[in-house]
Amino acid sequence: MTMHFIGAGPGAPDLITLRGHGLIRSCPVCLYAGSLVPPEIVAAAPPGARVIDTAAMCLDDILAEMAAAHAAGKDVARVHSGDPSLYGAIAEQMRGLDRLGIPYDVCPGVPAYAAAAASLKLELTLPEVAQTIILTRTTMQASSMPPGEELAELGRSRATLAIHLSVRNLRFVERALTPHYGSDCPVAVVYRASWPDERIIRGTLATIAGKVRAAKITRTALILVGHVLDSHHFRDSALYDPSHEHVLRNRRTAASAAPDHRVRAPRSG
Repeated sequence: MTMHFIGAGPGAPDLITLRGHGLIRSCPVCLYAGSLVPPEIVAAAPPGARVIDTAAMCLDDILAEMAAAHAAGKDVARVHSGDPSLYGAIAEQMRGLDRLGIPYDVCPGVPAYAAAAASLKLELTLPEVAQTIILTRTTMQASSMPPGEELAELGRSRATLAIHLSVRNLRFVERALTPHYGSDCPVAVVYRASWPDERIIRGTLATIAGKVRAAKITRTALILVGHVLDSHHFRDSALYDPSHEHVLRNRRTAASAAPDHRVRAPRSG
């Protein structure tokens, strides 16, 4: 058997990949994080499948379910929200499977920050505004940040920040980033990106905490910080500039491929 770690995407059932959907349909055992994965996604499991919500289970319990399926020769769909490589806690599960000699693979998913950018109709990398995206979080009860990864240190880059698992820590975000981005730097908090009850709260570093508190949003939200959120006077990229040459387009091929808008006289009979 094989253990398939599957990224379910950010929430909307139709944002799971075709590969992930196919794996769920084929596996007689499905373990999923019910607090973050919508039931419509695991509904694709085959009739009679053992479908278990692991939200209340500890690591040892989850590994025991995997080991039991392995002993029975059954493939398992282990479904995580978003992309399992980001804050998915799959590393400890894979370490346990290595110890048990159980094979596994990983199917990527659409990450929450990409879904949030889509909801905002936003490009996160604008020419001469920001070309770097930092995916991070802040210190909360679960674990602290490693040395050198504190938010104030990352803020020195002035890159676009996608801050996870931190919506209850917005005052700290404000204090850490204001010296680098300015109090008027735009911020967007996207609650449950792509879900039917998605909400978007826009503000600045100075105002976002109060707005989010008034909206009573305390979990399952992503924070985006950066000047790309409100930039309208950026220059066009070179990608589609006719004067920009690259391996698939030089001046000769660009000229020959350009549409001909000249008005031609009709042919005589």
